[in-house]
Amino acid sequence: MRKTLLIILTLFCFISFKGRGQIGTPQILSYNNDQYKAGMQNWDVAQDKNGILYFGNNEGLLTFDGRFWNLIKLPNFTSVRSVEIDSHDRIFIGGQDEAGYFYPEKDGILKYHSIIPLIPEKYRSFADIWNVAIIDDAVIFRTTSVILYYKDGVVKTYKPDIEWQFAGKSNHQFFAHSKGHGLMVYDGEIWKPYCSDPVLLKSAVTSIMEYNKDTMLVATLKNGLFLMHNGKVTPKPTKLDQIFYNDRIYSADKIDRDKYVIGTTSAGVLIINREGKVLQKYTYKDGLQNNNVRGFITDSSKNLWLALNDGIDYVAINSAIKSIFPDKNKQITSYAIRNFNGNLYIGTSNGLYVTEIETGITDLSLSTGVFKEVRNSKGQVWNLDEINNKLLMGHEDGFFEIDKDVAHQIYNRPGTWLFEPTSEVYPSASIIAGTYLGLQKISYKNGSFTNDGKIEGRTESLRFIAFDANNNLWASHPYHGVYKIELSEDFKKIKKYTVYTDKQGLPSRLYNYIFKIKNRVVVATKNGVYEYDAAKDKFKAFPLLSEALRQIRIQYLKEDTKGNLWFVSDKKVGILDFSRPSGTKTFSIHYFPQLDGKIVGGFESIYYLNDENVFIGANKGAYHLNYAKYLENIPKPNVLLGSVKLFGKKDSAIFGGYFLNKENIVKTQDPSSVLKLDNVFNSLHFEYSSTLFEHQANIEFSYQLVGFDKGWSSWTQKSEKDYTNLPAGKYTFNVRARNSFGNESEVVGYTFEVLPAWYQTIWMYILYVLLLVISIYMFFKWQKKKHIKAQTRLSYLHQLEMDRSEKEIVRLEYEKLEADVNYKNRELSNMTMHLVQRGKVLAKIKEVISAVIKNNDINDSSPSFRHLIRLIRDVEKSDQDWDNFSIHFNTVNTNFFNKLKDQFPELTPNELKLCAFLKMNLSTKEIAQLMNITIKAVEVGRYRLRKKLHIQSETNLYDFLIQISRSVE
Repeated sequence: MRKTLLIILTLFCFISFKGRGQIGTPQILSYNNDQYKAGMQNWDVAQDKNGILYFGNNEGLLTFDGRFWNLIKLPNFTSVRSVEIDSHDRIFIGGQDEAGYFYPEKDGILKYHSIIPLIPEKYRSFADIWNVAIIDDAVIFRTTSVILYYKDGVVKTYKPDIEWQFAGKSNHQFFAHSKGHGLMVYDGEIWKPYCSDPVLLKSAVTSIMEYNKDTMLVATLKNGLFLMHNGKVTPKPTKLDQIFYNDRIYSADKIDRDKYVIGTTSAGVLIINREGKVLQKYTYKDGLQNNNVRGFITDSSKNLWLALNDGIDYVAINSAIKSIFPDKNKQITSYAIRNFNGNLYIGTSNGLYVTEIETGITDLSLSTGVFKEVRNSKGQVWNLDEINNKLLMGHEDGFFEIDKDVAHQIYNRPGTWLFEPTSEVYPSASIIAGTYLGLQKISYKNGSFTNDGKIEGRTESLRFIAFDANNNLWASHPYHGVYKIELSEDFKKIKKYTVYTDKQGLPSRLYNYIFKIKNRVVVATKNGVYEYDAAKDKFKAFPLLSEALRQIRIQYLKEDTKGNLWFVSDKKVGILDFSRPSGTKTFSIHYFPQLDGKIVGGFESIYYLNDENVFIGANKGAYHLNYAKYLENIPKPNVLLGSVKLFGKKDSAIFGGYFLNKENIVKTQDPSSVLKLDNVFNSLHFEYSSTLFEHQANIEFSYQLVGFDKGWSSWTQKSEKDYTNLPAGKYTFNVRARNSFGNESEVVGYTFEVLPAWYQTIWMYILYVLLLVISIYMFFKWQKKKHIKAQTRLSYLHQLEMDRSEKEIVRLEYEKLEADVNYKNRELSNMTMHLVQRGKVLAKIKEVISAVIKNNDINDSSPSFRHLIRLIRDVEKSDQDWDNFSIHFNTVNTNFFNKLKDQFPELTPNELKLCAFLKMNLSTKEIAQLMNITIKAVEVGRYRLRKKLHIQSETNLYDFLIQISRSVE
């Protein structure tokens, strides 16, 4: 009976635990093998000083710098089961039949160094290394068949009697669990028994952690937790024991002074305190990819990374922002939140939910609890507010008063948006509610609320209302404008209302929202915040906020108890913090990028309880913001230059992200290690990141390639940059990061040099100079040659010109001679004709005289007559005319007679004379007259001349003489 009761009690506790959990769930980011491009299973995780994460993966060592994943395979392509980093930044790994460490080379790329050659041959086949532990420079690798102790380049091996089940460190000592012998401790040479309690003989140890100065907390695989003191163990009972027994503890570690993380094989990850109380628990239902946690670490920001059986999860357990899901099965939308009488109420699209809040907890998101639905609240909840120490609810079905977990309806008029007391003196105040159909009055009498009915005068939906100092009710409709409503003294009817739009000073008649800030009614608009100017009956910019929120679209405003202003702009949540001045401004503005786009558009809701508890309605559940912690958790951003690669080249990485100086990893590049690249490798790809994993949405980068870019680039979330076809020169790529608060990281730079092309080297420039000198010399020589050639050509042209001139002169002289010849020919012709005419006249005179004599008219014996006849005959016989003719003929026909004489010396003078007359083409009759012979005698002379000239009968005598004349010329 007792045993049964104990089982029932244990089961009840287990069910109770399963039901209750932390109400706030931190952000969980999941990475699957499609994202990190490696094996599904991950076994271990570690983080170096720069914040880079290293995961033991089924396909090798997986690295992550916040933006880029990189898989490095082992030489034998096996899994990596365990990862640890020593003080010298060596990344020790344990795999299958492989052990060693990764360390960067000069180019900053990680290279694997195996210690297998240092192990005796007979111990080299050891299957998987499940644990790696490091103290100072000593490293132990644990397999089931052997422990390898590595230090100063020497490996020692330790065989178990049966098998090694665990190896780790605690209190600066190495511990190992030997099956059948219990816990062993290493003294520098051998493994000595430390604790052989029977419980350790039957249960494998999975972790040993510090508990206090002389006590350690021991986690076992199947038997839960134990405290070990002076070599003795005692059970550490907790409410989780049933989970530990059923779901097993695969790994555990201390993460804080009073916190421990426990990874299980099928129940996710748990965070407990020293007393064993569950502080946080995350399972598949809470957002993990699966419940099998193989390894984990808390990173430098105290957030949790989980190596899962299928994937990798990031759990921001130290984040200031957490999610709250009233109904985890539905993840419904939240519109209103209120903390009232130790209960947290969340109004959703599916009703009102409530959970108890633990007392004594500053951050309410850490409280454990279970949400349950408030009875009679099914439907859309629009508003929650506390008036007259009563919790009131605006609902789609009317107006309700909440009593613990029951909702009591005051009226059932459809759609109550919100409500405002008519006076700040709440006990006597009535309430005016804005509904779907106008205004509704609720009275408060004798400690309870009653419905006073609809306020006549307006029937449109009024979702934003507020009273000013003159008790005028201001209301707004997003599409109609802003209303100023004057109510009657009993608040039962509207006496007057006025509509204000862009004609009365508002930026637009659309999207105006009424709020009460600094005890003044203001309007949030698409262009900042405005207030009413009664003197001018118009709206003007609100002076207090005009500088801070100018040109910003505001949909929601909420003033907190410290006077700071929370606002929503286009689904982005921000705060105007007057308690933290920025520079010359009396305020600072902070945004929360983790919430971007997750706010309910048009139905924004922010509930400020205190700086540790700010609740924000969201599309899925609600968000809890610990603003105080948020400000504390904003470290100065860091930036890492992850890798530098060449374009289009196989194995093109030229820098792997680690700077070395004298074999040590440093933060800046060694000036003596500047890489010189051939000119063909002048296109580079740079990758950079920040390891502030929680703030990845806030991080922006700016870069500059000194030597190429004129200045820094604009800030952007892009984390890679390409440069193509860089000219020869020395360059430094600088990159920096900043967060949403404007804090900037230090600049990280990488210097490299692009060498000149072969045609740009110093030797080629010398050759270019020589070629230039030779070219100039050849040019001048060519110019001289060209000049000489030109001179020769000019001389030739001059000679041609002179020849042409001489020919022209000869031509002119020839023309002159020809003219002279023509003239002389004409004279010759005239002379010939004259001679012919004279001969004719003389012959005629002679005939006449002869006739006269015959007729006896004159006596020829007369001395005078005879003297006349004699003179005529003397004229006919005179050779003077012939001589003159011969001179003229020879002038015109140069050497004609000489040529004839040379060729035909037997010619007589009369025959020469006959040839001259024939050349002149005179007729036989004309020749007979000139020669004073008969025609018959001329023909006989022609015949004889043919004989002497040897002319055939078919040859024309004239043509022959012309030919003789031309040959003479």
